Amino acid sequence: MHYITDFLLAGLIAYISFTNQVADGIIAFFDTTTNPAPTEIARESTLPKLPSLFGNRSLPDILLKSAEYQKAAVVTATGAQTYVTDPLLALVNIYCTFTTVDSIRTTTGTGFFINNDGVILTNAHVAQYLLLETTDLLGEADCIIRQGNPASAKYRAELLYIPPAWVEENASVIDAAQPTGTGERDYALLYVSGSLTSEPLPARFPTLALATRELAPAATRESTVVAAGYPATLLIERGGATPLLPREAKTSVSELFTFGSNFADVLAIRGSSIGAAGSSGGPIVNDRGEAIGVIVTRGNDAQDGIGSLRAITMAHINRTITEETGYSLVQNVSGNLLSRSLIFKETLSPFLVALLATELAN
Repeated sequence: MHYITDFLLAGLIAYISFTNQVADGIIAFFDTTTNPAPTEIARESTLPKLPSLFGNRSLPDILLKSAEYQKAAVVTATGAQTYVTDPLLALVNIYCTFTTVDSIRTTTGTGFFINNDGVILTNAHVAQYLLLETTDLLGEADCIIRQGNPASAKYRAELLYIPPAWVEENASVIDAAQPTGTGERDYALLYVSGSLTSEPLPARFPTLALATRELAPAATRESTVVAAGYPATLLIERGGATPLLPREAKTSVSELFTFGSNFADVLAIRGSSIGAAGSSGGPIVNDRGEAIGVIVTRGNDAQDGIGSLRAITMAHINRTITEETGYSLVQNVSGNLLSRSLIFKETLSPFLVALLATELAN
């Protein structure tokens, strides 16, 4: 048991190192924005810019060229969606282990339901371990979905979508203990494929509504929001000997950034108790109970207070998933999820394995 705890602690320390290292790579900017004209409420050309890895490069088009994927994306969901406004009801904990001949690594992250059929939105750097389940080139990965207060094992999940562009950019460090990044395209979709308890799957999973519209910077700055997640601070401090609890906190948006699109791609969130390892993938929710962003990294504590965060906007996710698939975020979580997941696995896995094989050969 002590052996397992040591590995758990080491894995969680690596995870918090990742968020801190990412925060160091975020560039701080002074506010040089102006109030947008009435006809330009969603676009502001003077938003502070963060470095983009994808702005001047061609994107992988394997899903755009896949007839089967395009056919699956045309299918729409049956029945209207129902939503909750309390983010804690939709929150899940994603717990993964990654075993190699030399070590056992564990990670804990957050996600939340965005569709009544059991679709979960989280970070790519969390969901990458489900990608690694498709190949044993680097080791053996296993992930479970936990939920509740405290978190307990509930579901099995399959990968529904992860941006091919993110995979391509991170193939060389996909098994690194301390990956870095700005949060650009750092998102993924999972779907619940089975139960880990004796209880049947819910007929409807508690779901947060998504605000995929472009945000008006002047109206969004200093707006009150709720951040939610499964922060693992106590778990780390006590060596895994404490339950993992969901948390939410009221905070505010201090600034908006762009990766060069001139739309709001990243939200700077003032410090709160949610700003800790394990909260990555959690939602940022507005006063209408809609998710407007997804937590990706730690922020600038000197500027925004201890526990500050960065979150990519739902508009950024909607815009970039449309670029890579030809369909919106809502369309990508509709229809036959099992079929779509299998098609995605068949189209992306060869791409991923080829990338990993090339990196290992080098």
